Amino acid sequence: MTFPKHIFTGYFPKCHIQGIAVDIKKGFIYCSFTTALLKYTLDGKFVGSVSGLTGHLGCIDFCEDDGRVWGSLEYKNDCIGTGIRKNLGDSSEIINGFYAVAFDVDRITRPDMDATNDGVMTAVYLHEVVDDYEAPGHRYGCSGIDGTGFGPAFGQPAGTKEYLHIAYGIYGDVARGDNDYQIILRYDRKELNKYERLLNQKAPHQSGPEQPDGKIFVFTGNTVFGVQNLEYDAASQKWLMAVYRGQKPEFSNPPMFWFDGRKLPVEKAIKESGERHPVIEPVGTSDFAHGQTGICALGGGLFYISHEGRDGEKQFSDIYLYQMTDGEKLDFEQVL
Repeated sequence: MTFPKHIFTGYFPKCHIQGIAVDIKKGFIYCSFTTALLKYTLDGKFVGSVSGLTGHLGCIDFCEDDGRVWGSLEYKNDCIGTGIRKNLGDSSEIINGFYAVAFDVDRITRPDMDATNDGVMTAVYLHEVVDDYEAPGHRYGCSGIDGTGFGPAFGQPAGTKEYLHIAYGIYGDVARGDNDYQIILRYDRKELNKYERLLNQKAPHQSGPEQPDGKIFVFTGNTVFGVQNLEYDAASQKWLMAVYRGQKPEFSNPPMFWFDGRKLPVEKAIKESGERHPVIEPVGTSDFAHGQTGICALGGGLFYISHEGRDGEKQFSDIYLYQMTDGEKLDFEQVL
């Protein structure tokens, strides 16, 4: 397939792009704009959208097995949650809730379909995230969830069963030492199906598994708000984690990390608490400056990568086609 070299999202008020996902077979690209999901053809024609969310819709990924777009959705009363609701003109407090959400994207055929009333989105409550977020001091620095990606369980090669992986957001507090890991939860997508429910945002459900299938700690050093975009590249069998640079001077604080998906985690004691968890280290790093607002592996070393932008109060993204030119350094070159 020949991929367009550039896709422009158009302008949207107040909320910036959070992630992108591509259905290669049907020729659609999807963009998360914090409180809405947008659908385009790969040649940039706008098809429709799902709106009405009052929480933070983050990184998204397309599931080839069920033909849906999955993402992370969070409701919370910290600076991110209250900031989103302020932009929407909503000053109310809400109950903390973190969800894996699935969009029936074949049904998105017009603008502004309602996420909660038009039946296009279902949600699964993630008890593990709520427990860590609401623990005293936000256990492990947990600020919620963001990065979302489908890929094999860690330690397994490409082509094996794929699981839904969701990464924590991590507060970038430089005064604590237990927030130097990225935390990734693994779920069997088919097992999640039995918990899926439509979401009433005024009376949110808590239908979801008590625990994930796996909880892996990736030692990266400090970041600001954890993994913004999580992506598995089957061609290189690497997991990519795009982040906002950390602030602790003892770390190099790059904007992107990667690790070999075929490598098994090793149980180790984590910093500060001494708790033993499956840990992956070391990871490779990259100084590639983009990807925090969207990165999607297309196969054959090709990627779509978002370049977010702002024009006054309006925000947008130019999505460009890139080729990975160095799999060890994660160097990317724009396809011109």
